[in-house]
Amino acid sequence: MTPDEIEALFSDAAGNFRFARWGRPIAPIVFGVDDATLNVFKGAVEALSALTQHPLTETDTELGSNLMFFLFRDWAELVDLPNLDKLVPELGALVTRLEAQGANQYRLFRFDEQGAIKAAFVFIRMDGPLADWPAESLALAEASQVFLLWGEQAFSARSPLARLPNGADILRPEIGDVLRAAYAPELPQADEDSAFALRLFARVSALPRG
Repeated sequence: MTPDEIEALFSDAAGNFRFARWGRPIAPIVFGVDDATLNVFKGAVEALSALTQHPLTETDTELGSNLMFFLFRDWAELVDLPNLDKLVPELGALVTRLEAQGANQYRLFRFDEQGAIKAAFVFIRMDGPLADWPAESLALAEASQVFLLWGEQAFSARSPLARLPNGADILRPEIGDVLRAAYAPELPQADEDSAFALRLFARVSALPRG
């Protein structure tokens, strides 16, 4: 990828750049699925952890679980979840807005004092197109989009996944490279200067191949 393409992955519609990765071990939990699907989602998170070399943990000391996936059929179901309104401010207004937009997914991040990700909440409405996705593909797509603070339009035109001839979905190699490079120890956990894209490009170019 070119530096401009990398910059675009972390820029909003107005061109404002913001990069952030996780600053603490990730403690995932999944709501609204059976045990088989739960294992698929945890497996996807474990795969991203192995790719980025960022650790997982059973419990976050501050939040318990700091990466939460919620799968449901209707946005209104969120309003009835106990204590979710304490984690997500103005939950009712958010649900109303997402319903009006016809949204099928939404990600909400929390950040520490250094700007690194300390928590993320992923909401997935399993109705419409997403309901037809294989669980493995959906889990990998969602996990890859929460390991970094991607720009709002990073994957609006193209999924982070690529389809193999046998029909299986994998992470697009160039997106995998960005994820690997983003967790290089010498890089900061957060940055709002677009020049950071050049540093990230340099790390991508230096990744071992094969």
